[in-house]
Amino acid sequence: MITVRRVIPAQQVTDGAGVKLNRVFGYDTRMETDPFLLLDYFGSENPTDYAAGFPWHPHRGIETITYMLQGKVEHSDSLGNRGEVNPGGVQWMTAGSGIIHQEMPKPISGLMYGFQLWLNLPRSFKMVPPTYHDLKSSDIPEVETSSSRVRVIAGRFRKAVGLSTPYNSSIDVLDVRLWPDALFDEALNANSSYFLFVYDGQISFADYSKPIGSLNGVILDKGSILQLKAESNGANFLLFGGQPINEPIAWRGPIVMNTNDELSVAFEEINQGTFIKE
Repeated sequence: MITVRRVIPAQQVTDGAGVKLNRVFGYDTRMETDPFLLLDYFGSENPTDYAAGFPWHPHRGIETITYMLQGKVEHSDSLGNRGEVNPGGVQWMTAGSGIIHQEMPKPISGLMYGFQLWLNLPRSFKMVPPTYHDLKSSDIPEVETSSSRVRVIAGRFRKAVGLSTPYNSSIDVLDVRLWPDALFDEALNANSSYFLFVYDGQISFADYSKPIGSLNGVILDKGSILQLKAESNGANFLLFGGQPINEPIAWRGPIVMNTNDELSVAFEEINQGTFIKE
């Protein structure tokens, strides 16, 4: 049975050009959440909290997974790509050898909420060419049971199969809506490490002394069966997992490599204008 290792309240931080967001996992938890580096939950009913967005900035050595609940994010990059992530949609970007892009949140009907998850790349794939995988809401398979509705963004849930990339093929990312007082009782990959983020409602575990409410991350111990229960108002949570890379992590800002020397090279290339390889 999978048990709770620890609960981490999301921290309110400011990033980009002044975007207020809730950081669930980040630099301090990077070794515990391997292969995941960072999870941000952003959005507000107040446009001044996010309107400045995330202007031009570089990435190297990671993949970013942007998932919108409400509103959209307009995207453009140094390779000439443009697009937008609409409600229920996903953009999975492999930064690889390097890309410079901007992400600008835009409300729809006054609402804007979403997530960005950073996924580390193994050493052998740090410098692959940048790529994108864009999914519309209708592209994401859903599994509805007597207790839940699960959107399979990546990996597998029961017979539904979501997105995968050749660089992190064992990754699972699920958006779970659990009905009031319902039990989530599912078999998971025993070789993977799993994490939760509750973004609405409350859940409870048999081994944990009190319910876990919204805006809390949960680091789970390894195991093959996950059992948790929603409280009386139901719950929404992200469940994500993958097999740890178990490599050194050198991380400065938007660049994640294996050594400090590699970081220095990346920032020197940014200054010299030689960062983009494609």
